[in-house]
Amino acid sequence: MAKTDEPIIIKKYANRRLYNTGTSTYVTLEDLSVMVKKEDDFVVVDAKTGQDITRSVLTQIIFDEENKGINLLPISFLRQLIRFYGDQMQAVVPSFLDASISSLTRDQDKFREQISSIGVPGFDVVEEHTRRNMEMFEQAMKMFNPFGVPMKAPTDDSEPAASSEAPTAAAPGADDLSALKDQIADMQRKVEALSTKKD
Repeated sequence: MAKTDEPIIIKKYANRRLYNTGTSTYVTLEDLSVMVKKEDDFVVVDAKTGQDITRSVLTQIIFDEENKGINLLPISFLRQLIRFYGDQMQAVVPSFLDASISSLTRDQDKFREQISSIGVPGFDVVEEHTRRNMEMFEQAMKMFNPFGVPMKAPTDDSEPAASSEAPTAAAPGADDLSALKDQIADMQRKVEALSTKKD
């Protein structure tokens, strides 16, 4: 079947069966995993409501892969990821992770080269990539909290007491949403620039 610019629609029914409208066949999560690896674009929708449930289905694929015993996600990473839910840093995490995995994807040829030449993963490349990501993440955190003050939401409706010491970074409100988006976009540009510079 010839590829088109439009994503393939996968319908999920109440009995959890998945139907590929492109091939008119029922598929499994493993089939969708193969499609992802082949870079086939698809969207999963609830057959009854039409709601886009692609994110939850992709998450289920990751869950199934992790349960097979080949783990990509370290426990420390999962714990930290959970901590970001509901945190003020939640706004920047998706952009950072997206930029980070894009950088890793661009560098994958270096990893493959080292694996094929010495038979084991190139840990020096991994270490360098990790260091770069941590540097970029620290820069992102400083952008959102330039004075180093812990960003915690007030525990009640009262305003936080004013401090006579160093000024604190204000939490982004509705009026600051546009500025926040600009900061995230700027951070993405800096992340990409750093990745390109290090290559």
